[in-house]
Amino acid sequence: MAHNNSVPAAPQGVEVIKDNLTRLPNKPGVYRMFGKDGDLLYVGKAKSLKNRVGNYAKMGGHTQRIALMISLTVSMEFVVTESETEALLLEANLIKRLKPRFNIILRDDKSFPYILIRRDHRAPQVVKYRGSKKIKGEYFGPFASANSVNRTLDTLQKAFLLRDCTDAVFEQRSRPCMQYQIKRCAGPCVDLISERDYQKLADQAADFLRGKVVSLHEQLATDMEAASEAMEFEKAAALRDRIRAIAAVRASQDINPEGVEEADVFAVAQDGGVSCVQVFFYRSGQNWGTKAYYPKHEKDSSEADILAAFLVQFYDERPPPKLILTSHTPDQSALIEEALALRADRKIEIRAPQRGGKRELVMQALNNAKEALSRKLAETASQARLLEEVKKVFELDETPRRIEVYDNSHIQGTNAVGGMVVANAEGFDKKNYRKFNIKDQDLEPGDDYGMMREVFRRRFSRLMKEADVNAEETHAGLNVEERRKKLKATENYPDLVLIDGGLGQLNAVLEVFREIGLVPDDVTLVSIAKGPDRDAGREKFFRPNKAPFMLPETAPVLYYLQRLRDEAHRWAIGAHRSKRSADIKKNPLDEIEGIGPARKKALLHRFGSARAISRAKLADIATVDGVNQALAERIYNFFHGS
Repeated sequence: MAHNNSVPAAPQGVEVIKDNLTRLPNKPGVYRMFGKDGDLLYVGKAKSLKNRVGNYAKMGGHTQRIALMISLTVSMEFVVTESETEALLLEANLIKRLKPRFNIILRDDKSFPYILIRRDHRAPQVVKYRGSKKIKGEYFGPFASANSVNRTLDTLQKAFLLRDCTDAVFEQRSRPCMQYQIKRCAGPCVDLISERDYQKLADQAADFLRGKVVSLHEQLATDMEAASEAMEFEKAAALRDRIRAIAAVRASQDINPEGVEEADVFAVAQDGGVSCVQVFFYRSGQNWGTKAYYPKHEKDSSEADILAAFLVQFYDERPPPKLILTSHTPDQSALIEEALALRADRKIEIRAPQRGGKRELVMQALNNAKEALSRKLAETASQARLLEEVKKVFELDETPRRIEVYDNSHIQGTNAVGGMVVANAEGFDKKNYRKFNIKDQDLEPGDDYGMMREVFRRRFSRLMKEADVNAEETHAGLNVEERRKKLKATENYPDLVLIDGGLGQLNAVLEVFREIGLVPDDVTLVSIAKGPDRDAGREKFFRPNKAPFMLPETAPVLYYLQRLRDEAHRWAIGAHRSKRSADIKKNPLDEIEGIGPARKKALLHRFGSARAISRAKLADIATVDGVNQALAERIYNFFHGS
C-alpha cells in the first residue's frame, strides 16, 4: 500500500485570515498583512480588529486589488490600541516607514524649510533652517521649497539688512564685507549700527514674517518723512529702498482677500490611474509657496481615499495649521481631525468649501494639480519610450527598472570621491544617490582605475550580502540561476550599470566582479568613453566580450545616456567640492588638546587667524584670556613642530 509522505501546503489567503480571526479582540488597533518571504503587503487600522479583519474572510464583494492582497497573505500581525484615533496615527507612521505594497503612500516626504531669526547672539542672524527647533529664536514656516525661502530671505536682507554670516565669520571681521557694500547688511560685526538699532531691525523683520505688513509699511513711511524733514537724506533713501522691497514682495505673494491667516490647501487631480496632490501653504496671511506630490496608490483609489491617507502621513511629523482646505472631503474626515488635534493639542478643522474665497483658493490649487499632472504624464510617457530604446540598444531582457551611473572626482588624487546616481521610469531617483569617500591609502594619487575598483567592490559586495549570495559558490560555478534570481529579487538591484570611462574602467570593474564572485551576466555593464576632443555625440560604448559601438549623433537615446552621465559627473564633482570645502574649513586649533570653543574664539579674536597664531610669540599667546602658560607652550610647540 502506497503512503503519501508529501508535506501539506502552508495555509494562505482566506485560511490565514480565518485562523487569526478566532483570536482577535473586539478592540481598536492596527493590523499588518504579510506575503511570502516576509514582504509587507498592507497596513490597516480598525475601530474593531475582529470586525474589520472579518470582512476580509468573506467570499466575494472585494475589489480586484483587495482580492489579490488577500490571496497573497501568508501571515498577519496585530497591535491593540486604546482608541481608533491612536490606531490611525500608528497606521500612518507604519505606512510612511515601511511602505507596504497595497497602501497609498506619500512619496518625496522631505522636511520643509523654515526661516529662523536667531536670538542667541547679540546680532540676530537670519537663516534658512531644517530640523528640530533647538536653537533659541523665532521660526517662521513651513515654506513649500528652498526657493520660496530664498526669495523671502532675499527680501529680508534688502529690507531689514540682517546678517546671514556665521558666528565664526562675524567674530573675525575687522571691516565690513561685501553684503554691507551692496546694502544687504547693516554691518553689526564692526559696530556700524548700534546694538539697539540692529535689534529693532530684527524685530521689524519678525513683524513682517508674522504678516504685520501694513503697520510696518506705515511706520517706515513715517520714519522716512521724518528723516527727510531732518535733511537726513541718506537715511531717507535707505528707508525708501526698504519700503519698495516690502511692497514688491507683497505684490507677489497673492494675499487672500478673504483673510486666510493660517491654512494648508490640498487639491487632488486624477488621470489614468495616477494622481497629483497640490499643496498651498498660507501663513500670516501670506502665500509661502506650493508643492506637488505624486502619491503611490492602486488605480481604483478614489480622491477621498487618497486625501485621507495623504493627510495623516503628511502631518505625521509636521505641525498642522488650524484650517485644512481640501478639494474633496477625505474619507473619515472627522476621525482625521480628531487625530491631528490630538497631536497638535489644539482644534483642527478640515473643510471642503463649496463657495466663497476659500473655494477659489481650492480651485486655484486644483487647476495647478491638473496642470502638474498633465506635465508628469507627458514626461513619464517620454521616459518610458527612452527606456524602451535603452533596452534595445543594450539588448536587455526587460525594460530597465533601475539604472545606476558611476563617476569619480578628485584633484591630483586629493579628496577623492566616487559618485553613484540612480534613474528609473520617473526620472532621477535622488534619494538613492550615493557618494563613496575613497578610503584606500595605498592608491597612487589620481588612480582612476583603483578608485573605480574600490567603489564597485563596496557597492556590489553589499548587494551580494543583501541577496545572500555566496562568492565561493559562484567561483565553483554552482547555482548560477539561483544566484541571479536572488540578485534580481533585491530591492536595489540595477538592471543596467553605466560607467563614465573607457575600456580601462570597464576592465577594472570586471576585475572586481571576478574577485567578489560575480560574472558579467549577473549585471549588465556598459562604459561610456568620451569622443575625440571630448566631443558630445562621438561617445563610444564598451560592453564585456562585445565590440564597441557608437550611436547616431541625433538619436534621442544618446541624449538620454549623455544626460545620465552628466548627472553622475555633476554629483561626483559636488561631493568632491563638499569634501574639499570641509577640509579647507578645518582649523588647526581643533587638533590641540585643551582648546574648546571658548578658547578657540578668544585666540581667533586676539590674533585673527590660525596662521597669525602660528607666527605669534609664546609670550603673546600666553596673554590671551583662558590660556595659561602650559597651554600656551602646547600651542606654540604644535605650530613649531617641537
